[in-house]
Amino acid sequence: MLIETEATPNPATLKFLPGRTVMDSGTRDFATPEEAEASPLADALFGLGDVTGVFFGRDFISVTAGPGSDWAQLKPDVLALLLDHFSAGMPLFRAGSAAGISVPSEGDFADNPEDADIVAQIKDLIETRVRPAVANDGGDIIYRGFDKGKVFLQMQGACSGCPSSSATLKNGIEQLLRYYVPEVTEVRAV
Repeated sequence: MLIETEATPNPATLKFLPGRTVMDSGTRDFATPEEAEASPLADALFGLGDVTGVFFGRDFISVTAGPGSDWAQLKPDVLALLLDHFSAGMPLFRAGSAAGISVPSEGDFADNPEDADIVAQIKDLIETRVRPAVANDGGDIIYRGFDKGKVFLQMQGACSGCPSSSATLKNGIEQLLRYYVPEVTEVRAV
């Protein structure tokens, strides 16, 4: 089995491509060792000590190293864990754990029913234009809400700690949404 690696715009994160489906649907972001307990693979990656984030996408895994970590030393350990996991056909999640896309968090709010058409347009643009581009960089973007012209989005995976994520939100995503959905005035990260 060959696992390819790709750099991401976030220098602390590498994208690992095992050449097979990782998640059948949705994504999963692990930002703490406690969250990673739901997955034997994520738990093992955090167990390396230098890992501060793990993200499962459709066909990739993004791993974020902590400050001061050296990817030259960490990368072989990550590759060994991934090879062992996929070669053994181990499950991605422990039985009884919540698998799949992240559930709404406290930062979410109910959209105004009067904005249903606007929200549908925003979600469609995110799904068809934004999400594929963000996935190429080893991350994901989650819609969290729309209120009075403001769109609230959550960056995950390589994108959550990326130095260029604010520029991506403002210069890329905000401009795209404002162009196609005139009711959008601003995009904010949550």
